[in-house]
Amino acid sequence: MIIADQVLEGRDAILAAAGHHPYARHALWRGGRPRGWQRDGALVWLLPADHGPAGGALGAAPAAVEVAAAGALAPGQWLHLPRLDPAALDGRLAVDRQDEWDFQWTTTAPPPQPGEERVVRLTEADHPALAELIDRAFPSTTSRPGDPRVVDWYGIRDGDRLVACGADRSRGDIGFLAGLTVAPDRRGQGLGAALTAGMTRALFTDHDTVALGVYTANVGAVRLYRRLGFTNTLPRSSVRLT
Repeated sequence: MIIADQVLEGRDAILAAAGHHPYARHALWRGGRPRGWQRDGALVWLLPADHGPAGGALGAAPAAVEVAAAGALAPGQWLHLPRLDPAALDGRLAVDRQDEWDFQWTTTAPPPQPGEERVVRLTEADHPALAELIDRAFPSTTSRPGDPRVVDWYGIRDGDRLVACGADRSRGDIGFLAGLTVAPDRRGQGLGAALTAGMTRALFTDHDTVALGVYTANVGAVRLYRRLGFTNTLPRSSVRLT
């Protein structure tokens, strides 16, 4: 049983406690029924099982781990926590995977990029080409054709060939880019910048903030996204429970 200084019921209460931080606005789906807790500088929330990952947190990492570990968690679920040392999990959470990544966001449209006018919204008819490109260029991504979390797919074609693609996985009330990739033989030609800028501009028609996630070790992508205006960064550690 979780014992905390304050129990928070529902999305609105948790968002208020988070100061409407962009990460909380992204992670807490509209219509969801999350429950949150505050303790020792940490804000932790857990989501219903049908909402994907078990939950997330902001604030002090040690307190976030302590609160999360006391929750109702199941093997295979994910927790998205503040950046932490793996030693902080010892004796509290048993995990079989830990990913280090950054949540980056912007509130301004990117500078125009050469070729971004080639970015188009894709349809279900493009799913076979999407699957082929993803298998070759980004096989580890969790964004794939048919994923119910994907709102829209965008891409760049060279003639009949799809050479770049990305998913709109917006949720909550900010836009979110995911699974951005370019065909291996077309990298270094500016397609990544064109795709990111075009998709970001498209999502700004419906959202006041656009965000994405990038592995911390992917220095080239981090540099590109910063150049395009994604200069706000929140370090994350995602752990999968054994």
